[in-house]
Amino acid sequence: MLDDNHRTYTDELIFMKNVFTVTELTTSIKVLLESSFDAVWVEGEISNLRRPGSGHLYFTLKDENSQIRAVIFRQFSKMVPFDIDDGMNVICRARLSVYQPRGEYQLIVDAIEPKGIGALQLAFEQLKARLEKEGLFDPSHKKLTPFLPRRIGVVTSPTGAAIRDILNVTKRRFSSVDILIAPVRVQGTEAPPEIIEALADLNAIPDIDVIILARGGGSLEDLAPFNDEGVARSIFNSRIPVISAVGHEIDFTIADFVADLRAPTPSAAAELVVPMRRELIESLENLRVRMIGNNRRVKNMLREKIFLLRERIRDPRRKIADMRIGIDDITARFTTVTARELDGRKSIVHNLGGNLIYMSPMTDVRDNKLILENLEKSMTAGLFYYMDTLKNRVEGNLSMLDMLSPLSVLKRGYGIAKKLPEGSIIKESSAVTVGDDVSVKVSSGSFNAKVTEVLPE
Repeated sequence: MLDDNHRTYTDELIFMKNVFTVTELTTSIKVLLESSFDAVWVEGEISNLRRPGSGHLYFTLKDENSQIRAVIFRQFSKMVPFDIDDGMNVICRARLSVYQPRGEYQLIVDAIEPKGIGALQLAFEQLKARLEKEGLFDPSHKKLTPFLPRRIGVVTSPTGAAIRDILNVTKRRFSSVDILIAPVRVQGTEAPPEIIEALADLNAIPDIDVIILARGGGSLEDLAPFNDEGVARSIFNSRIPVISAVGHEIDFTIADFVADLRAPTPSAAAELVVPMRRELIESLENLRVRMIGNNRRVKNMLREKIFLLRERIRDPRRKIADMRIGIDDITARFTTVTARELDGRKSIVHNLGGNLIYMSPMTDVRDNKLILENLEKSMTAGLFYYMDTLKNRVEGNLSMLDMLSPLSVLKRGYGIAKKLPEGSIIKESSAVTVGDDVSVKVSSGSFNAKVTEVLPE
């Protein structure tokens, strides 16, 4: 047996009889934490923001020394009016929860506010920056409002002060202008879709000249429908010019920036779009008087001009006579010039004809034929001369041959002696001896002989 001082840690646990499994301990912690921190406000900086396809938002809320995981489920994230981003300092309303599979605790956030600035103001700034970047505020997209509209569409509450102000101003300035009211709610979550639908309905009516979007002043929360993105895009896409008249002069909404014209108040919008009938009549009267004066001056000026022109006009008969003389002169000059021109052309044609004859191929043919005939005669004469030369040369050679022929020698009385029976020509007397038989060829025939005596040379 061990005393109390010598028990191991394990023995101590067994001794205590209070051992938890991991699940039991985690479950106990979860119950303890969730019951103790059912609703807390936590301030911190957002980091590691993730936006999975489920629509939930996961991020870490941290300060200088600690951090804690947090999640905003989709049903709550859709109600956040501004865009959450990393680095943003916020205040969250959340309950503490434990995720048992990993034993991690995290904040389940159901409301979030930017620190130092209201959620609506931040949403306003973010939406304004985004739409401005897209070009919805670009002045080049602004449409001109009509000078004198015949029919004005007003999108506003039918019971508010704004419509009463617009009607009063319009009636006072130009009572015959028609006002068509598109009644909508101008406050609350139902207001944006009603405003969007009213703008679409007015755009479907062909004789609406301008639209006034109006409501009275209020807090930023009251004016939230006019900071709605859908309302802003409906104003931008309206084919009819839209005048924004929301709140007081110091209040600015997204609708003011997108609209084609911004009026500080609903009354001011009516004054901007509806001219004073009395002033128009006075202007017209002034224009009429000025037009009459101008017409009178123009008439006088034209009369003076006509008078001067009449003074400058000559007797038409003199002008006709001058024209006849001019025609005769022109005719004579034309005839002379024409004859000169024809002569020149004839000369050119004649020269061209001569050149054509000179350059005709028949001339070349005749010339070449004559050349050929001369060449033929020259060649014939040359041939005969050459033949005669050859003939003379042949005859000379024949004479020479005849002279050199042994027969010619024989004809002159010489003979050719051959030793028999060899038949060798005897050129020297020493070639034979007495008693040799010889054959002697003479000019006509030959004869045999016998050597009877050999005489030395």
